[in-house]
Amino acid sequence: MMACLDVAYHALEANAAAVLFHSWGDGAGERVIVTRVPAPADYRPGQFYLRELPCLLALVALIGEPLEVLIVDGYVWLGEGNLPGLGAHLHAALGGAVAVIGVAKSPLAGATSAIPVLRRGSRRPLFVTAAGMHVLVAADHIETMHGEHRIPTLLKRADQLSRSWQDERKG
Repeated sequence: MMACLDVAYHALEANAAAVLFHSWGDGAGERVIVTRVPAPADYRPGQFYLRELPCLLALVALIGEPLEVLIVDGYVWLGEGNLPGLGAHLHAALGGAVAVIGVAKSPLAGATSAIPVLRRGSRRPLFVTAAGMHVLVAADHIETMHGEHRIPTLLKRADQLSRSWQDERKG
């Protein structure tokens, strides 16, 4: 099982969403989970993971089945020297047992391990990084995901669900 994850913030709480799927070409996903997480940490420049990681871990705990790959909105590795970003911290928090792919919409200065991926004729690339999987394999998977636009369908759905502000668990 694989999952696209995203988090949205409102005041003193966050909404975390997962769209679970079995194959890279899936367009609908197998199941969604959306949960509210109270009082995320304040944003600190260079330490975004302190805010988002607890939300993602709470969400992953609700999935209840083995995972092979998690896809997050953002970078796994940051800047020159490949400093750990949100995805690397998530990979480590899960004991390295689950591969994590980061898909960022904007370039990051010095992010030398990021692979630009142009999807469906878009002129603006997505920037793919990975832990627990070779980054070229990860980039190929993101390129082949379902969707007619730059952002794959299931990533967009996780984003929309995180912004929906509803607690829901659908099987």
